[in-house]
This record gives sequence, C-alpha cells and structure tokens, in this order.
Amino acid sequence: MRLKKLPSQKERKRYVFFRVHTGEGLVFQGVRDAIMNSLLNWMGSEDFARAKPWVIKNLWKANGGVIQCSHRYVDNLKVGLALIHQIGDSRVIFETMRVSGTIKSGKKKLNS
Repeated sequence: MRLKKLPSQKERKRYVFFRVHTGEGLVFQGVRDAIMNSLLNWMGSEDFARAKPWVIKNLWKANGGVIQCSHRYVDNLKVGLALIHQIGDSRVIFETMRVSGTIKSGKKKLNS
C-alpha cells in the first residue's frame, strides 16, 4: 500500500525557460548533455540529486527550451547554465528568459 504525501511534503517544481545564442543550430542531445555535465560539476553529485534537473525534450524549439528543477536550486541552475561556453565546436551563450511555477504560465508570460 502506497501512502500519499501531504501537500506540505511535496517537492515544489520550477521551470526555467532558456535560450541558447549561437551561430549554428544545435541538437537537443548535445545541449542536454552539456547542461547536465555543467550542473553536475557546479553543484556536486549530492546537490545535483536534490535539485532533480530535467531538460524537457518536448519543449525544445529553435535553440530554446525548458528545464524542470526543485524550487530551492533555481539560482544554482542559473549559474550552472551561465558556465557553459561551448557545446561541441560551437561557442554558446545561455540566457535565462523566465522562471515559472507552471509550464503554461511560463509560455504565456514569454509570449506576452
């Protein structure tokens, strides 16, 4: 039997909307690997596990995307993104566009 967690015990998620500035098109897998490696190096394995970062594949479009993480590690995630300067042979700059509690409101605020 599985017990449900109380609302106060659930981990709150945040969605970080970002854009990658580069002269070339990028492949999702390369960007995801670069993000995860940078975050792991910046935060260490213990904080990385607590942050639970996840790059959402379905929302990857034209050098922009969304990362899901714990609400306590949003600032660490932003720093980890800023530390990425190269993916493969391409020089890149990561720009954090918005942080939101839901994907729907994040998209809505970006489009307005």
